Amino acid sequence: MEKEGHVVLYRKYRPTTFGEVIGQDHVVTVLRNALKLDRVAHAYVFSGTRGTGKTTLARLLAKAYNCENLSKDGEPDNKCDSCINFASGKALDLIEIDAASNRGIDDIRDLRESVRFSPMHAKRKVYIIDEVHMLTKEAFNALLKTLEEPPAHAMFILATTELERVPDTILSRTQSFEFRRIAQDKIRERIREILKKEKYKLDEDGTSLVTFLADGSMRDAESMLGQLMDAYPEGADKDALENLFGLPKLSSVHELLHAALAKDPKTIVELLASILERGLDPKMLSRLLVHESRTLFLTLLSPKVFDDLKKDISEDHAKFFEDHKDTPRKDAELLLVKLLESHNKGFRGAFQELPVELALLDVSVRD
Repeated sequence: MEKEGHVVLYRKYRPTTFGEVIGQDHVVTVLRNALKLDRVAHAYVFSGTRGTGKTTLARLLAKAYNCENLSKDGEPDNKCDSCINFASGKALDLIEIDAASNRGIDDIRDLRESVRFSPMHAKRKVYIIDEVHMLTKEAFNALLKTLEEPPAHAMFILATTELERVPDTILSRTQSFEFRRIAQDKIRERIREILKKEKYKLDEDGTSLVTFLADGSMRDAESMLGQLMDAYPEGADKDALENLFGLPKLSSVHELLHAALAKDPKTIVELLASILERGLDPKMLSRLLVHESRTLFLTLLSPKVFDDLKKDISEDHAKFFEDHKDTPRKDAELLLVKLLESHNKGFRGAFQELPVELALLDVSVRD
């Protein structure tokens, strides 16, 4: 992931202060207040989908709590020895554990032994346990003993993508925060900031496509952007993204939607065959169809949606919605419903493209 002299984007632009964290204001506000009031809890659970900042905020909290010159608004100064050590990963009092590979009772027993010892330099030893839901039942029971009677010098931050697998006994002894998927406008804004700092050119459709593919994950957006920069050092557009990630062309997606609304089943069959012959992912095709049909439906409901949309997409992209501004709402709604139903059926088995094909054909043959 990392070459000499090169740091991948999601690490290069990882937030160093609470103010830089995007899309998790409900968590940041509580943690900063806790720091200002010196009421930081001994144990937290951070849950949510991948790439939403759980581990980043865990490290920030650990650094801020141990900062030697914490600001009045709860921000670490990033200059003191403690901040420098925590930020570089060299702090001996920051212990990060991957529960996916250290999930047994012996691993937690080792943790219980080490937690008894006082911090070497920091105010508190901080244990960050990632993917904590992977712990065995016995390991959870052992961890519970520590959380019931925690040493004053220790803090635990448990991160998970599957909160439902964390026992209630653990949750009842922690403060729990659910991290939300990051809104698309926040991701798009962040991508634009990175593009400006990296002096890299990506057109608006390309930016919108990265935002869409990220699916609420800032880390995924930054990782894809990094791949794009490596593959196309001189700059890129949506065509480059489609080639790099094996995506169906947006124009093909629009042609399929148009054929369904125009009651043209023959064109649907021919277009789908052409798209799938190139070995493209039926699931991604389905996602794009749902996304574009939803956008069409929203533009028909409100002209303001279309006015706002035009600011973030190219003229060619906007032309599809302009050309279909007189589509009956009931037709657009039916198209969206059918495509969403087909997408939710899953993509297993030998005929993964069939649900999408049937959905488009169903709309095209209705009176």
